[in-house]
Amino acid sequence: MKKVMVFFILIIAFSGYSQQQLSLFDCYKLVNKNYPIVKQKALLEKQNAIDSEVITNKTLPQLSLDAQATYQSDVTHVPIPNAGIEPLNKDQYRATATLSQLIYNGGLIDASLQAKSSASKTQQKQVEVNLYQLKKQVNQLYFSILLLQEKEALLSAKKEQLEARIKEVKSGITYGTILPASDKVLEAELIKIKQQFVEIDFNKVSLFETLSSLLGEDINTSTTLKNPEIYADFQNNISRPELELFQLKKEQIEINELLISKQNAPKISGFATGGYGYPGLNMLDNSFKGFYTIGLKLNWNVFDWNSNKKERESLLINRDIIDNETEIFNLNTIIELRQQESEMKKIESFIASDSEIIALRKEVLKSAESQLKNGIITSSAYITELTNLFEDENNLKTHNIQLLLAKANYNITKGQ
Repeated sequence: MKKVMVFFILIIAFSGYSQQQLSLFDCYKLVNKNYPIVKQKALLEKQNAIDSEVITNKTLPQLSLDAQATYQSDVTHVPIPNAGIEPLNKDQYRATATLSQLIYNGGLIDASLQAKSSASKTQQKQVEVNLYQLKKQVNQLYFSILLLQEKEALLSAKKEQLEARIKEVKSGITYGTILPASDKVLEAELIKIKQQFVEIDFNKVSLFETLSSLLGEDINTSTTLKNPEIYADFQNNISRPELELFQLKKEQIEINELLISKQNAPKISGFATGGYGYPGLNMLDNSFKGFYTIGLKLNWNVFDWNSNKKERESLLINRDIIDNETEIFNLNTIIELRQQESEMKKIESFIASDSEIIALRKEVLKSAESQLKNGIITSSAYITELTNLFEDENNLKTHNIQLLLAKANYNITKGQ
């Protein structure tokens, strides 16, 4: 039983540890899942369904009710003496119900549904574009935290090395091989390292809070960010969602052009009207009567002063504007990619020289450690060499993180 309990405890501990791991890809997924603008996707779908239903309802029978009461200054009368026809009253009343059914509208409703669907797709793609543009912000926060993690690890190594030297120096002071108070210089440097740890902790808290707000997840400083492996392909094949948005806008213009062409098409509808009024349809019957009419109605706007044509010309100009925006976007993206490629090559050259510098610094520090043990150099001289090595190692870590950030941004710029 005890073995089973230990087994479950280990599983829980392991799962708790795994929950503290976070990758860059995880961050992208969380942004796409939790960022507030994501709610617009469901809202746009709901809005499109409602608007489409409203358009479709125009094909269903329509019922309208009308009622009126009037008083006229004059009424129809028969100018025949002794005809026995009573003149109508000047106050008249009528109530009608009309049932109409659209029979033919030249494809206007279908075109309207296509236009509504196209507009909804464009809006949905705009949401995707807005979410995609957040990735570079995620990158900046992610790699800033990653850099702090690397600096923290370097500081820990420097602290351990310094603590080992303090023990050696104190031993040398005890045996008289090293000048008194030499350990105080090292201990002062140790305090500075503790201050740097405090600064890193505060910076990490701030960055994690910002990242948590962006991802919509509670992420604290106990979370370890994974060091990603990123490959940058220098082929200029851009596949950004903005390009898909431009294409959808052009398709929307084509559908709107079709919609405009249908607006002046002839429309035929059938109707049936029933009513009760005073008088009825027989104007010579001076009493309340029921009545009905049944018929067909044709509506055709034959001449509109070229308004329809001008609207389509305006759409063509919009299409040219979108083509121009696409061209500008591609040009700016290519320029940005070239700049990022140049930046990556520059950082790679720095990394190569950093490694050479660190190898030399380690040799110098190794010699300084031996000289410190034998009392040949002071603790201050040793700290100088230790700090030089730490700064160069820190430069290497910084350049490595900068290279990863540049690659990540490069891939986002390309749309990978």
